[in-house]
Amino acid sequence: MYPASGFTKGQVIEYYAKIAPVMVPHVAGRPITLKRYPNGVDSQFFYEKNCPKHRPEWMQTVEISGGGRPGKGDIIGYCLVEEPAALVWTANMASLEIHPGLAVKDDIESPTLVVFDLDPGPPAGIVECCTVALWLREALDKLGLQGFPKTSGSKGMQVYVPVNTPTTFEATRDFSLAIAQLMERVHPEMVVTSQSKELRPKKVLIDWSQNARHKTTIGVYSLRAREAPTASTPITWDEVEKADPDALRFEAADVLHRVEEHGDLFQPVLQLRQQLPALG
Repeated sequence: MYPASGFTKGQVIEYYAKIAPVMVPHVAGRPITLKRYPNGVDSQFFYEKNCPKHRPEWMQTVEISGGGRPGKGDIIGYCLVEEPAALVWTANMASLEIHPGLAVKDDIESPTLVVFDLDPGPPAGIVECCTVALWLREALDKLGLQGFPKTSGSKGMQVYVPVNTPTTFEATRDFSLAIAQLMERVHPEMVVTSQSKELRPKKVLIDWSQNARHKTTIGVYSLRAREAPTASTPITWDEVEKADPDALRFEAADVLHRVEEHGDLFQPVLQLRQQLPALG
């Protein structure tokens, strides 16, 4: 699967089997988009929203109109990863990456969290993302909110703000946009909120648009299709403050070791109940 590093399909399956106890609770109940690499990371890939018809009988699905896009009438039957066996099955399908939605099947219109997706424009990298993440933490602290950082497993990182109380995608989108625009006004030399490519070099895009029903963000503990089997990994704010790029790159074995040592650093995201402040 990863020719440059010699990481095999068997090792991919083994990783997902071992990480399943902490990963499954974060993806359970959520519509899953699979990103499949049948011939490894150096070959073509495709996104799969409709759960394959040849799935096992016990593989559960959730049907969503238009994949969450307003006005789209097509019904998409997303896979649900409700148990370790389901995660292992997706790995056996060469779905190296797992992209869950932000809401769960029982209330698909109510996201359980807000995502601040930090995407650096070269030559900016994860060090600059750490700086922006700390500014975000400061803003959230002033609002009485907690955020939890994780690496993307690629070049950026995300900060998750658990809600776990009734809200809407409109509310989470507006909140994330307001915070992102505040960061952009205060730190124009570092932060951008527009997807425009000419504005992004040397800056960090705070991608607030991820907070939509039809959008997905790389799942926590998911592998990434990079040269080596890196994974999206929860980190501590102390690690963000140190901003050591080498120490913030985690491959499959590193992630398993961290879980053994620290447990699930993202566990509060599942349970912490927070109310977003009213805007205006």
